Amino acid sequence: MTGTQLHQILLDKWGYSYDIQLKKLKDRLFFQVMWKYLEQASFPLSQDQYFQHLEDICNYLNAWGVVEQVKIHLAETKEKPRLGKAVSIPLDLGERSSEWIV
Repeated sequence: MTGTQLHQILLDKWGYSYDIQLKKLKDRLFFQVMWKYLEQASFPLSQDQYFQHLEDICNYLNAWGVVEQVKIHLAETKEKPRLGKAVSIPLDLGERSSEWIV
Protein backbone atom coordinates (compact mmCIF):
# COMPACT_ATOMS: atom_id res chain seq x y z
CA MET A 1 0.00 0.00 0.00
CA THR A 2 1.18 3.52 -0.72
CA GLY A 3 0.46 6.75 1.13
CA THR A 4 -1.80 7.85 -1.74
CA GLN A 5 -3.81 4.61 -1.49
CA LEU A 6 -4.16 5.02 2.29
CA HIS A 7 -5.33 8.60 1.78
CA GLN A 8 -7.99 7.42 -0.67
CA ILE A 9 -9.21 4.81 1.83
CA LEU A 10 -9.59 7.55 4.46
CA LEU A 11 -11.42 9.85 2.05
CA ASP A 12 -13.75 7.07 0.89
CA LYS A 13 -14.52 6.04 4.48
CA TRP A 14 -14.90 9.38 6.26
CA GLY A 15 -14.49 12.17 3.69
CA TYR A 16 -11.46 13.72 5.44
CA SER A 17 -7.69 13.37 5.30
CA TYR A 18 -7.26 12.19 8.88
CA ASP A 19 -3.90 12.04 10.61
CA ILE A 20 -2.48 8.55 11.16
CA GLN A 21 -0.20 7.58 14.03
CA LEU A 22 1.51 4.38 15.09
CA LYS A 23 1.43 4.02 18.87
CA LYS A 24 3.06 1.52 21.18
CA LEU A 25 0.98 0.78 24.27
CA LYS A 26 2.46 -1.78 26.63
CA ASP A 27 3.62 -4.62 24.37
CA ARG A 28 1.28 -3.88 21.45
CA LEU A 29 1.41 -1.66 18.41
CA PHE A 30 -1.66 0.22 17.20
CA PHE A 31 -2.53 1.96 13.95
CA GLN A 32 -4.55 4.99 15.00
CA VAL A 33 -6.73 7.25 12.91
CA MET A 34 -6.61 10.52 14.82
CA TRP A 35 -9.31 13.20 14.93
CA LYS A 36 -7.24 15.96 13.32
CA TYR A 37 -7.31 16.21 9.55
CA LEU A 38 -5.51 18.00 6.74
CA GLU A 39 -8.51 20.14 5.78
CA GLN A 40 -8.49 21.88 9.20
CA ALA A 41 -6.85 25.30 9.35
CA SER A 42 -5.10 24.28 12.58
CA PHE A 43 -3.61 21.04 11.15
CA PRO A 44 0.14 21.15 11.91
CA LEU A 45 1.42 19.65 8.63
CA SER A 46 1.49 21.04 5.10
CA GLN A 47 -0.04 18.94 2.35
CA ASP A 48 3.41 17.73 1.24
CA GLN A 49 4.38 16.86 4.82
CA TYR A 50 1.08 15.02 5.32
CA PHE A 51 1.54 12.85 2.24
CA GLN A 52 5.15 12.10 3.19
CA HIS A 53 3.93 11.09 6.67
CA LEU A 54 1.36 8.70 5.14
CA GLU A 55 4.08 7.24 2.91
CA ASP A 56 6.29 6.67 5.96
CA ILE A 57 3.42 4.96 7.82
CA CYS A 58 2.74 2.71 4.82
CA ASN A 59 6.41 1.74 4.63
CA TYR A 60 6.12 0.36 8.17
CA LEU A 61 2.81 -1.39 7.45
CA ASN A 62 4.28 -3.03 4.35
CA ALA A 63 7.45 -4.11 6.20
CA TRP A 64 5.38 -5.59 9.03
CA GLY A 65 3.00 -7.38 6.65
CA VAL A 66 -0.12 -5.89 8.24
CA VAL A 67 -1.61 -3.97 5.31
CA GLU A 68 -4.55 -6.37 4.92
CA GLN A 69 -5.30 -6.20 8.67
CA VAL A 70 -5.56 -2.41 8.42
CA LYS A 71 -7.61 -2.43 5.21
CA ILE A 72 -10.10 -4.96 6.60
CA HIS A 73 -10.51 -3.14 9.90
CA LEU A 74 -10.97 0.23 8.17
CA ALA A 75 -13.57 -1.27 5.82
CA GLU A 76 -15.51 -2.94 8.65
CA THR A 77 -15.35 -0.41 11.47
CA LYS A 78 -18.39 1.64 12.39
CA GLU A 79 -16.22 3.95 14.51
CA LYS A 80 -15.36 7.48 13.44
CA PRO A 81 -12.50 9.60 14.75
CA ARG A 82 -13.80 12.34 17.03
CA LEU A 83 -12.21 14.88 19.34
CA GLY A 84 -10.13 13.00 21.89
CA LYS A 85 -11.03 9.55 20.47
CA ALA A 86 -8.98 7.87 17.77
CA VAL A 87 -10.00 4.80 15.81
CA SER A 88 -7.45 2.33 17.13
CA ILE A 89 -6.49 -0.85 15.28
CA PRO A 90 -4.28 -3.37 17.10
CA LEU A 91 -1.58 -4.72 14.80
CA ASP A 92 -0.73 -8.40 14.96
CA LEU A 93 2.94 -8.65 14.00
CA GLY A 94 3.05 -12.36 14.76
CA GLU A 95 6.21 -14.00 16.02
CA ARG A 96 8.36 -11.13 14.79
CA SER A 97 6.75 -8.56 17.08
CA SER A 98 9.72 -8.58 19.45
CA GLU A 99 11.91 -7.38 16.59
CA TRP A 100 9.82 -4.22 16.25
CA ILE A 101 8.74 -3.44 19.80
CA VAL A 102 11.60 -2.02 21.83
